[in-house]
Parts: sequence; structure tokens; C-alpha cells
Amino acid sequence: MQSYTIGQAARLLGVSPDTARRWADAGRVATHRDDGGRRLIDGRDLAAFSVELAKTGGEEDVSSYTSVRNAFAGIVTAVKLGDVAAQVEIQAGPHRLVSLLTREAVEELGLEVGMEATARVKSTNVHIDRT
Repeated sequence: MQSYTIGQAARLLGVSPDTARRWADAGRVATHRDDGGRRLIDGRDLAAFSVELAKTGGEEDVSSYTSVRNAFAGIVTAVKLGDVAAQVEIQAGPHRLVSLLTREAVEELGLEVGMEATARVKSTNVHIDRT
């Protein structure tokens, strides 16, 4: 399972690293330390927290940002596989994006809950890039 540093988590949640650190210090999201002493957040924990944060709006003003027009970096919060099609949900700051794509594409990208991904939106289509 992928883990994220406080800085990476902050970027995915659309907040400052200080805000993410305060949330971790307050126990709102669980952390553990790697061999180098850095605090990390398990991908599944971060995915669950991002969904909770989006529902409650957080305690502070959470503003999302994108570095590229129509690109939403976030964390995969759900993957539903059918026989042929699949549905992938990404939480990008306060934004929940849902994409319908082929099961084959999901498997080729190795998408699973807790991993970082970018939703790219063009017209009415949403494309998912693994980062």
C-alpha cells in the first residue's frame, strides 16, 4: 500500500502542509514513521479522511488548486469493477470526481483505493492518469 508524506497529503487535500500537520497532530488522520523518521499517512487512511473532509467541509477554509487547467490531482477513494466497465472515484481537495472507464484500463493503470491519481477533464469526458 502506498503511503504519503505530510506534504504530499497536503497537496492532495488542497491545504497547506501546516494544516495537514495540525490535523495529524490532533489525531484526525493516523500517521506512522518510516525508517528515516518521516511521518507518513497510509493511502487508505488518507482516502477515507479526504472523503470525510469533503463531507464536513473541514474546520478551516479548504481551497482546491490545480497546476494545469482541467487537471485534478487527488487520491482514489473507490474502484468498482464490472465485467467490462469500471467506475473510479477521486477526491481532489473538496472535489469528488467519478470516471467510467473500461475494466482493462483500470487494471492496466493498477488503480486501487489510496493511490494518487489525476483526473483530466475535457468536455464531458474524464480521463485518469496514474501519477
